[in-house]
Amino acid sequence: MQETIGSLGSILGRLRYIFSIDSRTLALFRVLMGLLIIGDLLARASTFSMFYTEDGLAPQSLAQARTVDHAFSFFFLTTSTPVIAALFLLHGLIAIQLIVGYKTRLATILSFLFVISLDNHNPLNTSHADSLFRLLFFWAMFLPLGERWSIDAVHRGTPGRASIANLASAAILLQMIYMYLVNGMLKTLSDSWTDGTATPIVFGLDDMTYFLAVYLREYPTLLGYGGTLWFGMLIASPLLLIFPGWLRAIFTSMFVVVHLSFALTVRIGGFGWVAIAGVILFLPGQVWDTLGRLADAPHAVGRSLHWLRTAGHRAGEWLANALPRLKIPVQVPAWAVSLTGTTLVLGAIVAVFVVSSTVHLHRWAEIERAPTTLEERIYEGTQMFRVNQALWTVFAPNPRSTDRYYVFPARTADGEMLDVYNDRPLTFDRPYRELQLQYGNYRERFYMNSSRRAGSRGQVNPILAEYICRTYREDHGIELTHLNMYEVVETITLDTITDPDARERTRRLYYQHGCGDNEPEELEVPEMSMR
Repeated sequence: MQETIGSLGSILGRLRYIFSIDSRTLALFRVLMGLLIIGDLLARASTFSMFYTEDGLAPQSLAQARTVDHAFSFFFLTTSTPVIAALFLLHGLIAIQLIVGYKTRLATILSFLFVISLDNHNPLNTSHADSLFRLLFFWAMFLPLGERWSIDAVHRGTPGRASIANLASAAILLQMIYMYLVNGMLKTLSDSWTDGTATPIVFGLDDMTYFLAVYLREYPTLLGYGGTLWFGMLIASPLLLIFPGWLRAIFTSMFVVVHLSFALTVRIGGFGWVAIAGVILFLPGQVWDTLGRLADAPHAVGRSLHWLRTAGHRAGEWLANALPRLKIPVQVPAWAVSLTGTTLVLGAIVAVFVVSSTVHLHRWAEIERAPTTLEERIYEGTQMFRVNQALWTVFAPNPRSTDRYYVFPARTADGEMLDVYNDRPLTFDRPYRELQLQYGNYRERFYMNSSRRAGSRGQVNPILAEYICRTYREDHGIELTHLNMYEVVETITLDTITDPDARERTRRLYYQHGCGDNEPEELEVPEMSMR
């Protein structure tokens, strides 16, 4: 009996070690998540009128039609532009509250609610980065993000716990492993990730690559080796949990480096930055202990770290003294809090990892299996708060091997033909050498994916077309009578990664529109070079 108890204790101890998160790592995660909110808000603000107001491309009626029934969003309570702008500002202020760790649990919950509110406010321009961001915030609500390096910690006045090991810490770590492993397993369905051709093709996508990618695509062999290494890392991602100490730190650093390379080469939203925030949760305490010893050393690096540590402590104490403690007078027994939290996390794990994943994967694989009523209700619940698992098909199973750009032929009241999407005389030639420049920001590319997929179905393109008719008149003083929407597709091969002029091209008309009271019609357009 004692041996059984001892073995059980050993197993539980090992699990606690595997799923523990250093409280200093949690603090870094908290700061990064807050900074990501602010960065995202600033990026969205650049297209605020176009994407987030009632007169833009995603009015409330369309947003609600494109989300599940009863989807949650603070923005569904109003269509007023000033109020929407005020909600943006409030979201940013709560992010600052999260960064400094003031009433951290409340700030985390409110941040999560605002994140899903914003995604539901315009579901047409979201991506895998947003899916991961929502899920990380969801699990973060159950974690003590303010345990260290926070105003809450200063107000508490007692040393924080060295590490956190519970169901919530296990869930957020498993979230990252789940994403990596599913993506890796999907990539096993394609030979391109083992024969070294996948990554060079990805770097040939001019409509989504930028900055360092322009130079790196000149070295396809090197990119092939890098892609194969990344594929192996995805399959081996459970080692992030199993590796001890410095081995875990080194493996975590490898993931950080790869995600940083994504962020500097491929415009796939904020995915690289969000993934960095998630994977740093695996950083063990040894890293912080070493940095602490370096800060006490007499050399230049030590003095710099010591200055940063001292400045941080002083700033934290000043803020803590400036802000009220606002204690809640109601006392809840610790056992009740623990039991409630455990129950909630267990339910969330079942809903997000088991039911949501099962239903989603069956639908993706087109497996004939009708989910039970309970499964459907749980899945609908996860969709309401946008915490259903994504398929994590980032460049999987096969990377996309087609570039694309858009040409919108339009006839003016004077009979002139223009390409109003690229603001130029009508031609089907490439608008830019770097096709990603055709988009105001990366969210516009995701929106245009929604546009081309919608075609003539629904209200996405009627709203887009009428928006262009109106704004073109306001901005240029030119009246448009008719508008067509074309997608131009270029086929990428290993020989044309750096030579877009040699690619085969096709075009597809996917929507026709008559501005105002004009009837839609297909416009006569010039021939297009097929190469």
